[in-house]
Amino acid sequence: MTTLSERISQSAFDGSRLRVILLLDLHDGAQKQFLEAYEHMRNQVASVPGHINDQLCQSIENPSQWLITSEWESAPPFLAWVNSEEHVETVQPLHSCVRDTRSLRFSVLRETGAPFTESFAPSKGGLQAAPRVGDGVVRHALTFTVKPGTEEKVAKILAGYTSPSARVDDDTRLRRTSLFMHGNRVVRAIEVQGDLMAALRHVARQPEVRAVEDAINPYLEQDRDLDDPNSARLFFTRAALPAVHHVSGDGVDTDEVNRHALFYQAKEGCGMALARMLAKQDEAAADSPGNPIAGSTVFQRDDIVVRLVDVIGPLDGHPAMALGVAGDRKAACLAKLLADGDEGVPTTDAEISRFLARSDMQLITDRSAPPES
Repeated sequence: MTTLSERISQSAFDGSRLRVILLLDLHDGAQKQFLEAYEHMRNQVASVPGHINDQLCQSIENPSQWLITSEWESAPPFLAWVNSEEHVETVQPLHSCVRDTRSLRFSVLRETGAPFTESFAPSKGGLQAAPRVGDGVVRHALTFTVKPGTEEKVAKILAGYTSPSARVDDDTRLRRTSLFMHGNRVVRAIEVQGDLMAALRHVARQPEVRAVEDAINPYLEQDRDLDDPNSARLFFTRAALPAVHHVSGDGVDTDEVNRHALFYQAKEGCGMALARMLAKQDEAAADSPGNPIAGSTVFQRDDIVVRLVDVIGPLDGHPAMALGVAGDRKAACLAKLLADGDEGVPTTDAEISRFLARSDMQLITDRSAPPES
């Protein structure tokens, strides 16, 4: 295993097959309604590009517990489907049947009948080439828009909240919350040690967090009622901005690092391609001398891509690397994928710096949990 691969703790772009597991706990007496909803959903997902198969299983110990597994050619087609409005509408009938759900996603690393060799590549058999070395941290983000003209009010509300307790349970802890705005778009990135869903539920129950959510409700472009479970579920489903790639650099003194979020609006249908390009750029730059990126996480949903970077020194100290366009024709490749790429390709350091400044999101708050005693 190379040093470079050890730095990539998460990636949706390795070409390996994907196994998705959905755990469900049904309401009493909801089995018939659930099966009808599943048949509808199964017929819809069967036609989705990249879908291979799925299975519906019922527990032999507790009949209210069910399991849906599906296999996909790779992660990108699944992510495109699960983050689409079509998916939101397709699974809507399931919600009235289900008391609780949990979704898990795994790249296929080994399987019976497929011997592994060091030269075995995902393109030959759809298997993840090597296990990743993780740091126990789960990264996730939410994004939503507020009504134009309310940005300053919203920023003030979001900056003034009281941080909830970092400790969720014996195994889960909130590590860091970073909140940014770009125009009227809000992005909230979180890092969790342990169980992401447990952490999200913990945060949602905290009165100080609920007070902030209620305060910004009048300014949201998408209406929501947090007292209505279905309304809240739809809002947070549409707001989810999954992490698709993470690269960690060598250990760096945190006092030397500045956190930035860079916003990239892709052309229609180009979001995944843009995220893949930025991920490859960060992989290639990981071992480059003078690389200022101490860590990078690429988040993507539809045509919205956000790249969270921890930068050593000022953001424009190495503008091409910071923007993800170091190397020949990389700026031109980026321009082809951006919604505003027709405005021209930045070529000089000064032009790239101006482009970088436009992409740099406004930092509202960045809070790290204190170390446990």
